[in-house]
Amino acid sequence: MDQPVLSTGKDTIASLQRKAIIIGAGPAGLTAAYELLKRSDIIPIILEKSGDIGGISKTINYKGNRMDIGGHRFFSKSDRVMNWWLNILPVQDTGNSNFSITYQNKSRDVIPGQSVADGNTDKVMLVRQRLSRIYFLRKFFTYPIQLSIDTLQKLGVGTTFSILFSYLRAQISPRKPEKSLEDFMINRFGLTLYHLFFKDYTEKVWGVPCHEIPAEWGAQRIKGVSIRKAIQHAVQSAMRKKKKTGDIAQKDTETSLIEQFLYPKLGPGQLWEEVARQVQEMGGIILMQHDVIQVNTAHEKVISIEAFNKTTRETIELEGDYFFSTMPVKELVANLEADVPANVREIAAGLQYRDFITVGILLRRLSAQNKNNGTWKELQLKDTWIYIQEKDVKVGRLQLFNNWSPFLVKDPGTAWVGMEFFCNETDDFWKLPDTEIAALAIRELAKIGLASESDVLDSTVLRVEKTYPAYFGAYEHFDEVKEYINKFSNLFLVGRNGMHKYNNADHSMLTAMVAVDNIIAGEEGKENIWAINTEQEYHEEKASSTEATTPDK
Repeated sequence: MDQPVLSTGKDTIASLQRKAIIIGAGPAGLTAAYELLKRSDIIPIILEKSGDIGGISKTINYKGNRMDIGGHRFFSKSDRVMNWWLNILPVQDTGNSNFSITYQNKSRDVIPGQSVADGNTDKVMLVRQRLSRIYFLRKFFTYPIQLSIDTLQKLGVGTTFSILFSYLRAQISPRKPEKSLEDFMINRFGLTLYHLFFKDYTEKVWGVPCHEIPAEWGAQRIKGVSIRKAIQHAVQSAMRKKKKTGDIAQKDTETSLIEQFLYPKLGPGQLWEEVARQVQEMGGIILMQHDVIQVNTAHEKVISIEAFNKTTRETIELEGDYFFSTMPVKELVANLEADVPANVREIAAGLQYRDFITVGILLRRLSAQNKNNGTWKELQLKDTWIYIQEKDVKVGRLQLFNNWSPFLVKDPGTAWVGMEFFCNETDDFWKLPDTEIAALAIRELAKIGLASESDVLDSTVLRVEKTYPAYFGAYEHFDEVKEYINKFSNLFLVGRNGMHKYNNADHSMLTAMVAVDNIIAGEEGKENIWAINTEQEYHEEKASSTEATTPDK
């Protein structure tokens, strides 16, 4: 897939009308550019330091096999985002009649394939079934964990009673106050379930003990999920199976319980490459391989940004009227040419992130080994994600790319697996050669019994820095950084790393949308941008008087 790149001379850029300089060509940056072009006379100029479009939502093409970094399910509780996505990539035409999508207690008919971009029938969304499971004790458990008969049989009578007893104890005598993620989880699941299914996996992901992670992380990422809700969801799911439905909306469904989602045919990067194409077609400018090295300010405003062109080895300076940053806050503050208070610099420098390695493994097949004779038999799995809870391996999660979209795989007769490792770029593991990381991943896949090493056809290693902004360490004082940066009236922090906020893609998009709302309305306050957060009602109805000009409200 060709990446959209536009080269524009300095004189051309200088002659443009009102300009918005946007750092980063990920979901938030591209959404801001698109919204500005659709709704104002402001010309966006995007500076992207890499050669890829989409940030961590990009799709990597390895010899015709595509990799989705971390997995991106396209669903949202926001009408605005759902319509935005479908305006870019419509739902695939399967030859069936219209079907209904319902979300936020609203329904509307969707005509599959009604406006395929460029007439290209590959530019569509697929409707995919979501199945994620936990792999623990070499057995599969439902995710999120449910107290079903199947689960209890796999755990045994003694463990089952321990789960129920510890859960009841947590309800009768919860930990107060909830200071840590450990407190948060034990209060909702009980001590036994916490130790079985949450503690080790969470610490594998974040690299720190749960008692050192603030409860805020749990409140943001798994709010609303509990044993009671798990049981309720299991009953409702059983009842729903008795009737057919085309509902893919998620208004009243907890994020981790979603069972259907939209997905671009060729991966999430396909959508963002199409957005980039349309941005350029409307007059926006995208400068690839441009690394921001300085943000110049005066009188509590940003006046220009300097960027280093990694291709020509030249530095350019771009003046603008508005500035959007999706770059890590840590780097933004370090690059600010301003009288930054010492406490702000210290806090920003101390912000922590979790990095990520995906090992793509191409297999003839997935397989399971017969314990009696040692032979391997083909294994059919429908999961998109498998959470690896086993303590004896480093891998944290598996993606089965065939199940995200069959079009991610060059040869449908092969199995294309992503093994995900959570680490820090300072770790010895991160510094290992690709060949050693791939070899370890292949050994672990065989060790947990999901594939034979003899079936491996190929492998590749992908490193992604600063994938997850962390809610521990210096983050405790992050509000001091936020308050300082908010003083720059024409600077808008948007997106996951731009706000150091563990946002999903739809939340990142909404932060950009609301920032554009504010610009159009002449609103300098930014609280409505920061109010957009995981698992809360979105505040877009409060964004500005221009809401009526946006789709489907």
